[in-house]
Amino acid sequence: MKPEEIESYLLQSLNMALGSQMQGETSYTNSFSVKVQGEGFLFLPRLPAGYIIDDEFYQKIFLIANAALYPQYTLLKQNSVYFVPLATDDIHVQRGLFFPWKVGISKRLIIPDLEEFVARNFGTKIPIMKHLSIDFEKVTSIAIAGNSGSGKSYALTYFLSILKPISDLIIVDPKFDTPSRWARENHVSVIHPKKNRSKSDFVSEINEVLSQSLNLICERQEILYDNSKHQFTHLTIVIDEVLALSEGSNKTIKESFFSLLAQIALLGRATKVHLLLVSQRFDHSSIPVSVREQLNVLIQIGNINHKTVQFLFPDLNPEGIVIPIGQGTGLIQIINNEHPYQVLPLLCPTYYTKKGIL
Repeated sequence: MKPEEIESYLLQSLNMALGSQMQGETSYTNSFSVKVQGEGFLFLPRLPAGYIIDDEFYQKIFLIANAALYPQYTLLKQNSVYFVPLATDDIHVQRGLFFPWKVGISKRLIIPDLEEFVARNFGTKIPIMKHLSIDFEKVTSIAIAGNSGSGKSYALTYFLSILKPISDLIIVDPKFDTPSRWARENHVSVIHPKKNRSKSDFVSEINEVLSQSLNLICERQEILYDNSKHQFTHLTIVIDEVLALSEGSNKTIKESFFSLLAQIALLGRATKVHLLLVSQRFDHSSIPVSVREQLNVLIQIGNINHKTVQFLFPDLNPEGIVIPIGQGTGLIQIINNEHPYQVLPLLCPTYYTKKGIL
């Protein structure tokens, strides 16, 4: 469709849905208009107006336009009203409500052979969906959340396979499950529970490894002090089911675990030390708030509602976001200078790999 056709279609949709709620003010009475731009569209109110322009009004337009534009465009959900100034001296139309979009809808990657796919060498790029990838050079930490059976382990195996050629890996597997089998197949060491050892003893072993990683960060910081352009090998600390570590362990050991995680999350970015954390939820009992604030790739898989998104996306109202149906679907947010600060519908890659891992 041409921009003017989209504008006409949007105006018709908004007039029909908003007319009764705005005391009859419509585009036919010159109360508002719509302008399509490359990265989204503008809702242009003519003020003074007989309706209140607030977050609730912005979200109403989002709900109407997102359904009307699907599947040609996907509107990117904003946490609050998105005002933009307009280049005009007319005070009546000096502002607009911007609704950013991406062309099309999220589409899943289908990978017939994961080993062959990894061998293509994407550099530091991690393909997530068609037309969406993550640059690991700009990642601080990654979080994958989801209820049991949502596909977290399947997604984690994909990330481990993609990261292995570009990063050293430290894997912690409290359940002694999928990550351990992947590590065995790929000759990567893994920390997992052993017989006749207490929970606190297991977490103490993890704390020792985290402490060594923190020392590595300090050593690399000294190198950067003398040479800010020095290139380090990536190191990724992968912890599956973080909640299983923080629950039931000795209070002192748990506090040490939290402190080490927080320091690595805060200091690791410049020295290319990353966290990849997996948990059913990321509340204050699973990781420190300071760690959650450093996460810049947020993935929520499975059931999406106000309750499930409250920890990774505390300011997000998921209403109106079209979540695809199927296994390994949910939401993703990438926070860096390449991607807009919005949440996207997610379809995790479908891949086929060696038998016995999953």
